[in-house]
Amino acid sequence: MDRIKEQTSLIFRFVHWPLIARILVIIFVINITFGFLIHYIEPAEFPSIFDGIWWAIVTTATLGYGDYVPVTVTGRSLAIILILFGTGFVTTYFVSLAASAIATQNDYLEGKVDYRGSEHIIVIGWNERVRETLRQINSMSNKPLSIVLIDSTLEKNPLHDQNVHFIKGNPCYDQTLLSANVKSAGFVVISADQSKDEVQADMNSVLTLLAVKGLNPDVYTIAEILTSTQVINAQRAGADEVIQTNMFTSYVMTNSMMSNGMSNTLLTMLDQLKGSKLKYLEVEKDMIGTTFEKLSNQMLQKKILLIGIKRRGDTMVNPPLYTLIQADDCLLVIKD
Repeated sequence: MDRIKEQTSLIFRFVHWPLIARILVIIFVINITFGFLIHYIEPAEFPSIFDGIWWAIVTTATLGYGDYVPVTVTGRSLAIILILFGTGFVTTYFVSLAASAIATQNDYLEGKVDYRGSEHIIVIGWNERVRETLRQINSMSNKPLSIVLIDSTLEKNPLHDQNVHFIKGNPCYDQTLLSANVKSAGFVVISADQSKDEVQADMNSVLTLLAVKGLNPDVYTIAEILTSTQVINAQRAGADEVIQTNMFTSYVMTNSMMSNGMSNTLLTMLDQLKGSKLKYLEVEKDMIGTTFEKLSNQMLQKKILLIGIKRRGDTMVNPPLYTLIQADDCLLVIKD
């Protein structure tokens, strides 16, 4: 009774194996069985069991080398049965393998495959700002970056040829973030949803931020906020940086009206792929206690223009020349 139960359990488990695995096992069983049979039917033509198995594999694969051929009626009848059944299973196996490969590729394109890497960059939302951001960081890096894009509106990965892994889903849901392996991410960038109005987009960004920080409190997050009233909420939700897109645009427009052509200058300074760039540099030991004026002259000799200091979260542009550099300062510079 126990043996019957055990056999039934084995059959039940086998039936629930993946189709490709089941077909492969059946092919092996057929080849080994027919290899044994042809050896015992024609021992002169097939001196060993291995020779029989070799003949069965070659026959089912429709290669037909001809080095081993049955000569008796019984042996040839066995070969006919092997060709009819074995070749069918082999063909089914390769068709299933190809179909599985295509299905897997489609799953990758459609954002249905989880990401397993670590220290990657997660970008939430898709728009032209995100496209340009990804283009810039990929161009700046000397090695391929691991980037995961999360979006609920896209049907397929828009950047499948640029080493971007796509996850389709609502970023407010834990399961979507876990599929992107947010617990092991290095950065998370949250872009405002362009399909919603500004207030709804900001509320969605804050909710997404809460979900991200709930799963990985230590990940560095950058959130795009459109309305000034939601900036404080984004900071409360744990955003390490808040980018106020509308405010940036307003400032650029104002500067362009006050000084014609200023927008192109600002864009050039912020473009990481063109000319000199705005950067933060850490203070070195020999800089501590130096005045802003003296350090500016020293850095000019290295073709670096010092324009400000970031101190305890506040940025001072063109501070008084007598300002002393402190150990925890960051230097705001323009350099190549």
